[in-house]
Amino acid sequence: MIDLVSKIITSSPLTTMAQSASTQVTVETTMKAIGRPGFILIDNNIDPDTKKYAAAKEFLYQATCLLLYATLVVPLFKEGAFKLGPKLFKEHAKDFAKFKNANDYYRYRKYAEKPFESDRKHNNKINHLFNKELQTELKTKEEPELFNRIKGTIEAGNILGSVLGLAILAPQVSHVIIHPCLRALGMENKKHKPQNKIDTKA
Repeated sequence: MIDLVSKIITSSPLTTMAQSASTQVTVETTMKAIGRPGFILIDNNIDPDTKKYAAAKEFLYQATCLLLYATLVVPLFKEGAFKLGPKLFKEHAKDFAKFKNANDYYRYRKYAEKPFESDRKHNNKINHLFNKELQTELKTKEEPELFNRIKGTIEAGNILGSVLGLAILAPQVSHVIIHPCLRALGMENKKHKPQNKIDTKA
């Protein structure tokens, strides 16, 4: 059992997820969207109407954050950081030029972290996905170049996007969206709003 847990914890996919700022924020926000409304609903110290209202408001807020982050913040800042990288690190501009975009780099890194003999040496997909130089790295070297400078640049963009997106942009957008949604659900009207002291900050 211990060996199985150890293999899961140290597996390449889980390690990659743990090192990704965007994945961490996505998982955290998803857990908030499930957990926070759930804890509000099981709190017997809140009257039923306020409890339903607060739980719905919290869920809508976290869902708005998640949607905004996944559809706007991550693509914008991830690709923005990748494009800015060659200008910030001119000595590594040639490395950035080997990849079409940030997703292309992460696709390469995914293959580079796989076992050599079974998953890379005889994988024909590599021929169609990457240029000759990257094919050589993947199919002839047991430890191909990972271009960590590129990964660091992209992750820095993800972190910046997380701060700006969730701390500044998300609250403004949710303010516009949440109350119309609550009214559509019959939980709120323009003349009266249930008193809600539940903290819905991210």
